[in-house]
Amino acid sequence: MSDNTTTNWAGNITFGAKRLRAPASVEELQELVAGSRAVRALGTGHSFNAIADTTGDLVSTAGLPRVLDIDGRARTVTVSGGTRFGEITGLLHEAGLALHNLGSLPHISIAGACATGTHGSGDGNGTLASAVRAVTYVSASGDLVTTRRGDEHFEGSVVALGALGVVTTLTLDLVPAFDVRQWVYEDLPVTALRAAFDEVMSAAYSVSLFTRWRGDLIDQVWLKRRADAPGAATEPSRWLGAVRADGPRHPVPGMPADSCTPQLGLPGPSPFRLPHFRLEHTPSSGDELQSEYFVAREDAVAAFDALHAVRDAFAPHLQVGEIRSVAADGLWLSPAHRRDSVAFHFTWLPDTAAVTKALHVIEDALAPFAARPHWGKLFVTEPEALRGLYPQYDRFEHLTANADPTGTFRNAFIARCFPR
Repeated sequence: MSDNTTTNWAGNITFGAKRLRAPASVEELQELVAGSRAVRALGTGHSFNAIADTTGDLVSTAGLPRVLDIDGRARTVTVSGGTRFGEITGLLHEAGLALHNLGSLPHISIAGACATGTHGSGDGNGTLASAVRAVTYVSASGDLVTTRRGDEHFEGSVVALGALGVVTTLTLDLVPAFDVRQWVYEDLPVTALRAAFDEVMSAAYSVSLFTRWRGDLIDQVWLKRRADAPGAATEPSRWLGAVRADGPRHPVPGMPADSCTPQLGLPGPSPFRLPHFRLEHTPSSGDELQSEYFVAREDAVAAFDALHAVRDAFAPHLQVGEIRSVAADGLWLSPAHRRDSVAFHFTWLPDTAAVTKALHVIEDALAPFAARPHWGKLFVTEPEALRGLYPQYDRFEHLTANADPTGTFRNAFIARCFPR
């Protein structure tokens, strides 16, 4: 969100809220929600669509009392929803614990990332929301509601798009702390990727492919290996036709790598390797737009081929694309719901009209693969198509209708995606 509190991080959304509120206590937040006609929670503003917008009160939870309760015995952490990932991951590492995975940016809020199905990469790694064990939020009535894994509606209450309430805390599962070595390879032939897709995507704990969808080479392959994995300390100079980078790289070829996490196999704690970017390099307002689509893992090569066939229609508007794998989970609105997935990410030049046209091309190409869009990024998928993409769509509609009958948390985005 910009300094004048009127736009999101990218600047493509101007919020229509009457007021920006920043309650200093949970009790104040409860009173605010109970007395408001329309409320939406604002995280760090890194969504690229109007999911956080409202005509009523836009509420930031960043000013609520900080909660950070690490339970080493249970391997959990309970944390304030407005906390950024990068603010806790180093502390978790010092306590001998870690989150199973992290997104590209450590600057995003935990509640916002979980509510939209944000993820990292890795065949065995679910979305960030898949680590949620419990979530507490302020409901439309102003009550504090806690739902825990195993409760009837828990799987509909985590990736919930802000439609159930304003999240105050989340309890996340942790794993023992681990170190990571990060290596980058350049110019992987597309023919090699197609022939050995599973080998490429399973080559490390976390794998990211960066491509500008031009020519017949994948620009970069980022391999994030656990430091305790066999052979993690050394990498061949060539791999499947790709060449090991001789210095640090930025995902966008030619950009300086100062903002990126250490590469060249230098070992370090997972919170300082799994994200692509360093916490101390806080992104300013971004001259970019983003979209992302999830397909079933078994459809990944065919989906890649479909995009490759229409690349001339969207590549001119692209800064870079990223391809990642995501493990299945049971959360109703997770883009990886009940299927191991491959996500095709697009970072666009800041031209909304051109991007919108490109999205129609991409969605048409991916339609045979039941591609699910990332909830916090740009897409043009129609509501009836969304209904067909999510087996629990109707249950989520029913859940929100019962939890918020007056529509306190409904906005234009929710009304479009889930019309009553």
